[in-house]
Parts: sequence; C-alpha cells; structure tokens
Amino acid sequence: MVVYLKEAIEKFLDKKDKEIQALASVYPDKKSLLIDYQELEEYDHVLAEKLLSEPDELIATFTAILSEKDMLVSAGGMVGLEKPVLHVRFKNLPKERGYTVMVRDINSDYIGRLLSTEGVVNRISDVLPKVYKAIFYCNRCNERTPVMQDRRIFKEPYKCNHCGRNEFRFSPEESEWIDIQKIEIQEPLEMLKGGEQARRIELWVEDDFTDVVTAGDKIVINGILRLLPPKIKGSVFQKFIEANYVEGIQKEFEDIEITKQEEDEIKKLSRDPTIYDKVTNSIAPSIYGYREVKEAIALQLFGGRTGKKLPDGTSVRPDIHLLLVGDPGVAKSKMLQYVDNIAPKSIYVTGKGTTGAGLTATAEKDEFSEGAWTLKAGALVLAGGGIAAIDEFDKMNKEDRSAMHEAMEQQTISIAKAGIITKFKANTSILAAANPKFSRFDPYKTPAEQFDIPPTLISRFDLIFPIKDVIDMEQDKKIADHILKMHGTENDMQGMTPEIPADMFRKYISYSRKNIKPILTEDAMAKIKDFYVTLRASSQGGAVTATPRQLEALIRLAEASAKVRLSQKVTVDDAERAIKLTNFVLLEVAYDKKTGVFDIDRIATDHSKAARDKIKTVQDAIKELAAASEAKTASFEDIVKSLVSQGVSQSEVEKIIGELKLKGFIYEPRHGQYSFAVE
Repeated sequence: MVVYLKEAIEKFLDKKDKEIQALASVYPDKKSLLIDYQELEEYDHVLAEKLLSEPDELIATFTAILSEKDMLVSAGGMVGLEKPVLHVRFKNLPKERGYTVMVRDINSDYIGRLLSTEGVVNRISDVLPKVYKAIFYCNRCNERTPVMQDRRIFKEPYKCNHCGRNEFRFSPEESEWIDIQKIEIQEPLEMLKGGEQARRIELWVEDDFTDVVTAGDKIVINGILRLLPPKIKGSVFQKFIEANYVEGIQKEFEDIEITKQEEDEIKKLSRDPTIYDKVTNSIAPSIYGYREVKEAIALQLFGGRTGKKLPDGTSVRPDIHLLLVGDPGVAKSKMLQYVDNIAPKSIYVTGKGTTGAGLTATAEKDEFSEGAWTLKAGALVLAGGGIAAIDEFDKMNKEDRSAMHEAMEQQTISIAKAGIITKFKANTSILAAANPKFSRFDPYKTPAEQFDIPPTLISRFDLIFPIKDVIDMEQDKKIADHILKMHGTENDMQGMTPEIPADMFRKYISYSRKNIKPILTEDAMAKIKDFYVTLRASSQGGAVTATPRQLEALIRLAEASAKVRLSQKVTVDDAERAIKLTNFVLLEVAYDKKTGVFDIDRIATDHSKAARDKIKTVQDAIKELAAASEAKTASFEDIVKSLVSQGVSQSEVEKIIGELKLKGFIYEPRHGQYSFAVE
C-alpha cells in the first residue's frame, strides 16, 4: 500500500510540472504548491481518502517528493540552494462526509484528521520562530544529533547513538527554523442561533502563510486537529488546528443558503404591490405604532448599494446608521433586540457593558502570544457586513463613544496600540438607542437640545428619531389593547404575527443584499437633487438646512428602497420614500419654530444658528461696554441691562459668558467684570 501511494503521488505531481516550475521561479516569495482536493479525488479516489484519514503521512510524502524534483535545481529562485523548504497545501475539501465542520462541532473524533472549518479572526499573535530541525550535542562525547520537530511539543533525543548517555545541549545557531503564528478564530455570527455563545479555536500557521490575515477577516481553514498536553499533569488536553491552508472569504451578511424553491418565493414576494407594507409590518409587530421608525429600520436591513468605488480609490459607505432617542418605556430596547434576532448577522451590546476597545479592538499581552502583544477584534469589526445594535448609547463614556467616529464614516478602525499599527475593516450598520439628556423629553425644549451625544457623532447618523411618550387617550387605548392581546389567547395574538415569516424575511434580505446593486435613474437623481437644492435654498441668515451628508443619506435610503422590491433601478418612488423619511426626521429634530426654518446645526454642531446669533450679541455688548469704560472692562449688571432689551434673558447671558470664559475668549480680571482676551 505504501509503495502504491508513493507511486500515485509521483505520477500526480508529474502532471503539475508547470505549477512546480512557476513556484520554483518565484521561490522564496512563494513556497507552497496548492492542490485542489477535488482534482486529486478525480485522479485517485483511494489516495484522496487516505489524505483525509492519515494526513500526516500523506502530506509528508507529497512534500518529500516535491522537494526532490529535478526541475527545482535549475529554477531561477532556487539556484545555489542545497535543499528548498517547500510545502504542499490542499484546498476545497469535501463538504459532505463530515470533513467540513463548524467550530463548535470539532470534537475528539477529529483528532489527527484533516478537516475544514471557517470563522472570523478574533486575534493574532506576533510571528515567532519555531525550530523544525533541532541540533543537539551530547554533553559527554559531543556527538551531533539532529531531531525533526514535527509537533508542538519540543522533542529531545532519547539517548546518544555514540555513548548511550541522555544528557544533551541544544544548539540554536545550527538548528533550522521556520516562522510560525498563532491565530484565534470564532464562529461567524450569522451561523449562531438565539443567544448562543460563539465558540473559538486556536490555529497555528507556518512559513509563507504567516501574516496573511488580520483581526476581523473571515477565513476558511484546512488543517489537522492536534492536542496540547496540560501544563499541570492531568487527562484534559487543549485542542488546536495545525493549518495546512488558509483562505480569506468575503462572505458577509448575505451569505445564507437559499434553495431554488425559496428563491422563487422571494422573487414572487418582491412583485407583491404591498411589499413595503409587508416588510415594514414584519419589523417588531408586537410593538404598536412607530411606522416611520420601522420603515427606516427595514431600509437599514437592506442597506444601500455596496461596492461603490470612486476613481481616486476611495469607497462610498453603503451602510445606514439610525439613532432612536426616546423616553423610558417606549420599546426602544425591544426594537433593537428584534433587529438583532431578525438580521442575518448582528451583535447586540449595551452602553454600560461596552468600552471603546470592546467596540473597536484591544491590544492584549497574554500567554496566547508567548507574552507578546496581540490584537483582539471588537464588536464593530466582528459584525462587519451586518448590524451592531447599541442600547443605552448615551450611557457610554465620552472617550468610548469617540472611538466610533472613524468606523461610522470611513468604515475602518485604525489602531496604534502597544507598538502595533494597523487598520481593520468595519463595514457595519449601527442602530443605536438612547434616552434624552434628563431621562425624559422636556416639552419646553427642542429635541436637539436634549440629545446627550456629541454633535460630531450625532451628525454621522443618517436618520435620528426622537420618540416621545405623549399622553393621548385614544392612542393610549390602542396601545393598551395591543399589549393586552400579547397576553391573551393565540387567536388574540394573530395580528402580531409578522406578515413575512422571520426565516423567509432573513433570506429575503440576504438575497437582496447579495444580488441587487441598484443604480439611480435620471428621474430619481433629479428628484433628490431638487429636494436637496430646495432645502439648501431655504437657508436664512446663516442657518444651514442641510449638508452633503444629508444628500448621501438620501441616496442610501433610496437605494435601500429599490432593494426592498429587488429592483436594479432606483426610481422616483424610491427617491420620494427617502425624502418622506428625511422630511419627517428634519421636522422632528432640525425645525426651528422661532425662525420657521430648518437648521441642521441644531444637531450637527454645538450651536444652532439662533444660539450663535445670541453668542455674537453678547460678545458685541461686552466689546462695546468695555471700549466705553476707563478700565476696559464690562460689568455683569451692565451686560444684562444692555441685552434684556435685545431679547436675551439673564440666565442665557450667564450661560454664554461661562462658555466664553471656558474657551478663553474673555477673562474676568475682577469679580463681575469682563474683558476680551488679547487676540
């Protein structure tokens, strides 16, 4: 059998002469001959089966025969080398017969067998040297003994072949080394059900496969399951995969298996004239009302057109970010949890239980990397291609929230920690929920004044919904009836069943995100342009009604609307749907009743146009009074007296003076006396 297998391998490699010559010409930049398992199985079924059950022996034979090929000697990259270090790697293992498994299903049955699994890179170690041919010298007779290190545990000679003693010294300088890197992967989130915890497993990659992945990458691994003995004597061993082949995959949110029958159902559903109502009504049907919020969430699940690249190499964000700011008890958390349940890929976190590092990435020093620093991906990286639902957003520390700025707009996370400088991909939609600044909305203040979130961050959300708990007898009766039905019989709860079953809805979203890349029609472009230009033209006295960010949000929403009905074209109807939602939000958060115009600065900057005007009025009053005074200062009483007639109250004057002092525009040489700082 051994002779047969060796001959079969030799004949198979003879067919690979072109690939071997190509490999030899680029050595040592590339050291691996890649073999498709399906091709090997077609060539020799017995050889292919033997590879799966006894991979150590077969891979070693493949490598030995490859290294002895005559054509390697004359190849450009290997001239002058005594013996090249080459590897044979196998891809495309069979999905049937249990050789492609989930991380959670890797158990003792797979020890020593070749298997394939996939996962998201959670953390990686530094590249470390590993001895593969250790040289020992006998302490008594100085006999030189080489020992091949083909396992994770360091092996020493049993006894000296010359004198029989077993005392040796290791010679690192004469030994042969290879690069090795440890990687930890976890199960992809879209493969988990309910509240399952993602399982993890450690990988070892060697030589030319080190530094080919980074935290957050989704990869397929083919390798051999190994065991690591416990540090303290015992019977429980740790498992890890010695990787033979690692391949990056771009499977994201949308990669859920859909049968031909389900695809036909999805296409049929997309042609339903009431598809928007069905999709919207399938978002948290147990929660009464909030039509606009549910419609926005539906569009967020579908997202804008992906893969848009500009000529300068930059990409355009397709993901839609939503913020819900509401009174306690208005079902914000329930809405987020429903989205976490329905989205094919999502992470649900809460503000108090999350740090900036937990959202982005952490640098850790631990045993995993032999005491070196490793990077561990955070929630926004791991949820890439899906949705990150962040509850109690206002409860996060300011420093932690600031870590999200880059991820929300550029969709990357740049890290410079512990001497490690890198950039992660974070193409994640964010659905955040928060309470108003003082727990409940104040009816005498504008909603924008009550957002306890920095304007620089809040401006990155495409839509912001203030959800107020308003006392309305008719509405309260409807809500009470709806809630009471939830606790009634099955017949009572029929109206709360999603119009599209959850499993089908998930597949509908996945199919759309994977296959639909809608393009704006001329009419849709004209509609969006007219709305944006008209909105900008309504600016008065320096108040900014909209910025290019609102224009890009409109485009994303319109594209998502087209994806709901599986259309490759964004029509005027899609543009109008995006405009309607944007108008609804602007009326809620950016409309200034005093001036009667929209002012986006109420939420996008620290001060609205009206507030900036008052600050300027106070500054002018202080300058005028100080210039008329011999001491070149203005007293607080005179400032208030001067401004009351201009419609600025004493409390507003106190607030503005405090802010001007804090920012260094004015100073207080004596109590109650103010002067402008020297410019």
